[in-house]
Amino acid sequence: MLAPRVAIFTASRLLASSTNPASPAWEALLEIERRKIPFVLATHDTRAEIEPLRKKIGHAHPFITEGGGGLFIPDGYFSLRLDGAERVARYLCVSFGRSYQDVTEAVEEIAGKAKANVVRYAEMSARDIAGNTGMTLRDAERSRDREFSERFFFAGNAGPSARSFEKIAAQHNWQARRGEPFWELSSGNDEGKAVRYLMRLYRQVLRSRIRSVGIGSSVEDASLLGASDQAIALPLSGNKFDESLLAKLPNALKTSTPGDQGWNQTVLSLLSDT
Repeated sequence: MLAPRVAIFTASRLLASSTNPASPAWEALLEIERRKIPFVLATHDTRAEIEPLRKKIGHAHPFITEGGGGLFIPDGYFSLRLDGAERVARYLCVSFGRSYQDVTEAVEEIAGKAKANVVRYAEMSARDIAGNTGMTLRDAERSRDREFSERFFFAGNAGPSARSFEKIAAQHNWQARRGEPFWELSSGNDEGKAVRYLMRLYRQVLRSRIRSVGIGSSVEDASLLGASDQAIALPLSGNKFDESLLAKLPNALKTSTPGDQGWNQTVLSLLSDT
């Protein structure tokens, strides 16, 4: 079989409901496997949260967690030495974000300077998190298993202290990401760094000019898509696009169908042209 011409990078939430052969995306998943296409999942969630999806769809390729904090490569996937990689469970992990310990210390330090009263994920039970987010208890437990970022909420009068926290974080090269009810602190994790790292490896191992294709639908995917040779934007539910994503990536190819069905059509069309 000829070496693949493309490597596909996908925001994992597009496949969240594609967990059995009757799912809309299954046709494309099987074609990716048949052609041995490099297929990388990316998520802002934790490794523990993405593992169930990987198991259900039989994913055996690298994946990116916590918005680019970590790149996990299955053991033996590349038959070469990976600079900067550390063994974590069954993977080699290349870290692009600061460690969880560093992040949690930064949350406390910044909160002190901002005179903000914060409560971190690590200080909450999975039941508390589930009650505040609508997650199942098991999903909340997986969400707590963080490696490159920490989530927290502001107790009391959050307005002034939250603005101060955000400003101080930026001054010290941390990224405070707003959320409801939880904010998230990281070292500015960047999925694009993982894309570029992997593409260097794929081109070295395959000895080809393989190109990268990024597929996403949200402004959260901008780094992933921006680092890819070709960016493809799927619409959100209701067939409306995330205008913030398109503003960042005006040359992205737009498709017409959202979700896993749109992903399936996009991938099959892409592979038919390669």
